Amino acid sequence: MDQEKVNILLVDDQPAKLLAYEVILKDLGENLVIASSGREALEVLLKTEIAVILVDVCMPELDGFELAAMIREHPRFQKTAMIFISAIQVSDIDRLRGYEMGAVDYVPVPVVPEVLRAKIKVFAELYRKTRELERLNQELEDRVRARTAELENSTAKLRASEERRSMAIAAGKMGSWDWDWINGDWMWDEGQYRIFGVTPESFSVSSANIQALLHPDDVDQFRQAIAAFNTDARSYEAEFRVSRPDGEVRWCVATAAATIDESGRVVRVSGVTVDITERKRAEERQSLLAREVDHRAKNALALAQSIVRLTRADEVKAYVNAVEGRINALARVHTILSLSSWQGAELSRLIDEELAPYSLGGQIRLSGPEVQLVPATAQTLALALHELFTNSAKYGALSTRSGRLAISWEADDSTLAVTWEESGGPLVRTPKSRGFGTRSLLASVESQLGGQAQFNWRPEGLLCRLEVPLTPKTAANAASADGDNSAELQLASG
Repeated sequence: MDQEKVNILLVDDQPAKLLAYEVILKDLGENLVIASSGREALEVLLKTEIAVILVDVCMPELDGFELAAMIREHPRFQKTAMIFISAIQVSDIDRLRGYEMGAVDYVPVPVVPEVLRAKIKVFAELYRKTRELERLNQELEDRVRARTAELENSTAKLRASEERRSMAIAAGKMGSWDWDWINGDWMWDEGQYRIFGVTPESFSVSSANIQALLHPDDVDQFRQAIAAFNTDARSYEAEFRVSRPDGEVRWCVATAAATIDESGRVVRVSGVTVDITERKRAEERQSLLAREVDHRAKNALALAQSIVRLTRADEVKAYVNAVEGRINALARVHTILSLSSWQGAELSRLIDEELAPYSLGGQIRLSGPEVQLVPATAQTLALALHELFTNSAKYGALSTRSGRLAISWEADDSTLAVTWEESGGPLVRTPKSRGFGTRSLLASVESQLGGQAQFNWRPEGLLCRLEVPLTPKTAANAASADGDNSAELQLASG
């Protein structure tokens, strides 16, 4: 008579190694069950009787030691044989840890097929003999139960109690639960209560009470799971949100498996819940960062496109210099903003970056308090200051050694005022028409920031006053928009 086959669970996150183990062990004639992760192995154990577990020590998320500890915590699996496979040199301390976690043996890599087959065969035979002994004991219990109604009733209660035991881990962000499908009784472990933000003393576990703690948008999933098990589903997995009594919302993923009686009817549903809130928040932060990078890139490209399209010059070299100067000014303010994670930029820092090429000989004097600018205002004001410095270096005070430039600023709760005062340079005449730089500056300050720019072409030197709101409505809108139109507002008047 052919002996009954037993189930051997192979756990490894590498398909190639799983295939190799199958080839090595197929001659044993046993049922080989595959699991590619510790979590999948737990699901298999919920539904299948396993004789021997062959598990890789090094796996992501849940390694072999952690999986063994989880399995050993349940009385049902305390005698299940577990053999560890280790691809690294195993020390005596590692072996001791493995044995403490429930391992019965170690197999080093590279695996010797004959050795692995022999070890698996021994434990499979031991399991088979144990099962035979258990069956004999069961027959004896049945005979006694037939004669003693009291003993039969007590054995039935013991079995029901065993089936309700939790399988999930109390440690970490995991919980386990068990649902008697026939009478509706629920059993939660400590981890499950912790995930839902309740305590056994304050919360009565029932389908209605559980549904009340689910996020309103996820209640339908709960109903769909019940409907699925009422048809032909044997397992179910879903992500959902828990609205804790204190108002906090937590993301979870639950895996459930059904226990079926001889008639094919669901009698019990058991499962594991994992809190994945941190993973979800990380995904949201990554998505937000991607949108922010896209937004910043569009703004920068739009500004560069407008600078190139709207710059005018009589010579190619002058055109190239003008474009490069404006783009470099934009790059400098972007560097400053990136150092603050795009939270803002100090006005003094913007001015220092722009005056660096002209600061020889003490020609420039600065005075004013520390003022923090929002990103949109900083970008626009940096381009305006660049135009002033460029014009002064070409035609004004900074074009000669005797020239002097004084830049001062003051600010109240709502407005920033910047005064640009040149002296000692060439004789200044009021221009008959505005050049691109002046028109660009006016467009930037007035159209983009909603401020004012005043020019006084004094003979002794230019006097310019810029007044801009510290939190202008246009700047705030520019900061939140895609940026396709902001460059046009800034430079379109040119």
